[in-house]
Amino acid sequence: MKSIWKGAISFGLVSIPVQLYSATEEHGVSFRQVHAEDGGRIRYRRFCELEDREVQYAEITRAYETEDGDLVVLTPDDLAQLPLPSKKIIDVVGFEEVGYFDPIQFSRAYYVKAADASAAKPYVLLREALKRSDRVAVVKVALRNREAPALVRVLAEEDVLVLHTMLWPDEVRSAQAVAPDEKVTVRRQELDMVDSLMDALGGYDPDEFTDEYREAVEALVASKEGVTPLPKEAEGEEKGQVIDLMSALEASVKAAKDKRGGTQPRKKAAAKKTAAKKKAPAKKAPAKETAGKKTAAKKSTGKKAAKKPGKAA
Repeated sequence: MKSIWKGAISFGLVSIPVQLYSATEEHGVSFRQVHAEDGGRIRYRRFCELEDREVQYAEITRAYETEDGDLVVLTPDDLAQLPLPSKKIIDVVGFEEVGYFDPIQFSRAYYVKAADASAAKPYVLLREALKRSDRVAVVKVALRNREAPALVRVLAEEDVLVLHTMLWPDEVRSAQAVAPDEKVTVRRQELDMVDSLMDALGGYDPDEFTDEYREAVEALVASKEGVTPLPKEAEGEEKGQVIDLMSALEASVKAAKDKRGGTQPRKKAAAKKTAAKKKAPAKKAPAKETAGKKTAAKKSTGKKAAKKPGKAA
């Protein structure tokens, strides 16, 4: 991996030289634009509208468009001289509990690496402090021509710090117009059935997820090249309008259980094992308790024997 940013994490008087690496990458399908008649590649060229000629990339710089439509040219030197502390400093402005932020605010993720041996000690110190407190560091950082809020958290599985850039609050659109307008009542039986469906479907297994769109495109390309024939689309059940919600939920639960081969959901299976362990010791009573029961049985027999002569008299 190639480092995309070098700087330092600063909190209080502590400075940790670090490097950032992109933590994710997408494997989508990439298409090229071609001329429909002959398949020729469509290419874009950069033309200056004033000189009406093609210009090289080295001749291009940036400009900021004002509200009046005027363009203010900004050179790389202008942008480099911006009085912005977050250009090279990840400034810690506070700490919050894990789960405080809604995932809708997250933008991109970067692995944080200690830049050298001298940064290892403060790096581990921050990592362990975040882990012990179960909190994340709230920071500001400038990446890719944009300053943004971000958080630094511990990737527990790898013992690595991860930086998540976030959107500004005014960049998250309101969801008020999306929620249902009408008042809807939900019965408890329906909620119980949805719980059963969630249990039947089980948890998330990444090995069971595949990019079917990408596989279908690759199969289509292979068939066009004459390598393999295009597989026929599997016939699925026709899905009409749902009239009875409970019937649909019951059918969904049955289908999910059949798909899993009748196996118990992981949560319930684990709960049964735990319950079985708890019940196991109850089969054998302690020695003192057993002896006490035998003594009580003898006393009871003695009482009964004492009553019998009285009845005979």
